[in-house]
Amino acid sequence: MDFEVILSYLPLYEEALLLTMRIGWLGVGLALIFGLLGAAVVHLRLPVLRPLAVCYIELFRNTPLLVQLFFLYFALPKIGLHVPPDTCGTLGLGLLGGAYMAETFRSGLDNLPVIQSESAQSLGMNRMQTFRYVILPQAVSSSVPGIVANIIFLLKETSVFSTISLMDLMFTAKDLIGMYAKTLECLTLLVVFYLIMLLPVSLLGSFVERRLRHAEFGD
Repeated sequence: MDFEVILSYLPLYEEALLLTMRIGWLGVGLALIFGLLGAAVVHLRLPVLRPLAVCYIELFRNTPLLVQLFFLYFALPKIGLHVPPDTCGTLGLGLLGGAYMAETFRSGLDNLPVIQSESAQSLGMNRMQTFRYVILPQAVSSSVPGIVANIIFLLKETSVFSTISLMDLMFTAKDLIGMYAKTLECLTLLVVFYLIMLLPVSLLGSFVERRLRHAEFGD
C-alpha cells in the first residue's frame, strides 16, 4: 500500500465524490416525487392515470439502470433529443428510483386500516382531504425503512454512471487503475469514498426510524 499515491489521488476522488453526490441526490429527489405521485395514483385508483402509473412502475422496476441510461444517452439522439450526461444520470436514476419508491409508498398506503379513512370521512373530510391529511402522513412514516433502503440502493447504482462518460467515483477509479496500475490504492479509496457517501445515510435513516417508532408507541 503506497500512501503517497493515495494522498496524491485524494483531490481527484473528492471531485468525483461531489459529482456523484450531486447527481445521486438530484436523482433521489426525483425518485421521491415520481414515487409519491405513482403510489397516490395507484392507491386512489384514478381512471386513465392508474394504468399508466402501473406500466411505468413495472417497466422501470424490471429493466436495469444501465439499459435505461444507454437508451437516454445513445438512443434519444437518434430522434433528435440530445441529453447531457449529467441530465441522463439524474433522470435515469429518478425514473428507476421512482418505480421502487412508488411500491414502497403503496405498501405503506395499503397497510393502513380502513377505519382510518372511514373515521376521517365521518368527520366530513372528502376523499382528497382524507388522503392528504390522514392517510399520507401515516403511510410515509411507516415507509421510512423502505425509503432509506431505496435511497442507499440508488446512491450505489451511481456506479454505472461511468458508462455514459461521467467522471464519477467508479470512472475515476477505473481511469487511474488503467493509467498507473495502482489497483489496491485506487480500490481502497473507492471503498472509503463510497462509505463516506452512504454510511451517514444509513445511520441517519436508522435514527429517524427509531424516533418514528418511539413516537408511534408513545415511548
